Amino acid sequence: MDHSSDYDADDVLVVSEPRQLKALADDLRTKIVMLLRDRARSTQELAGELGLPKGTLAHHVKVLERAGLIRVVRTRKVRALTEKFYGRTARLFVYKVEDPADARALGSAALRQAADELAAAPEGATFGLIGARLAPEDVKRFERRLDRLVNDF
Repeated sequence: MDHSSDYDADDVLVVSEPRQLKALADDLRTKIVMLLRDRARSTQELAGELGLPKGTLAHHVKVLERAGLIRVVRTRKVRALTEKFYGRTARLFVYKVEDPADARALGSAALRQAADELAAAPEGATFGLIGARLAPEDVKRFERRLDRLVNDF
């Protein structure tokens, strides 16, 4: 188990199925997955942290669960009910996208999430962004190198 987390998960999941890609293209579901990065949470906890009704949040949790992106990692009895705690199925999601529209939707969701994290960052935090214009043949070479790096990681 990763010592920074309170549940076991695979290291990497290649996200390529249409249902998975569609689930992660939604901003709210992206936030849910990010919240589950460090520790498992119940639907009640997630609803409270995101300021949403429990029913609304439960719907999005089910979408993520059906897509195989999150799972129940433990339960506990609360009076007559069983409370479920959800965690990610993997620590790192690697996207494999064929459709350019899916790539744009996922990229947009990731950038919005990054912007939200930046806005919430403490004073003095530093960030970096690298931009490059590449010829098509250089893009292919860069993608191959990046794939090797991700696989090694």
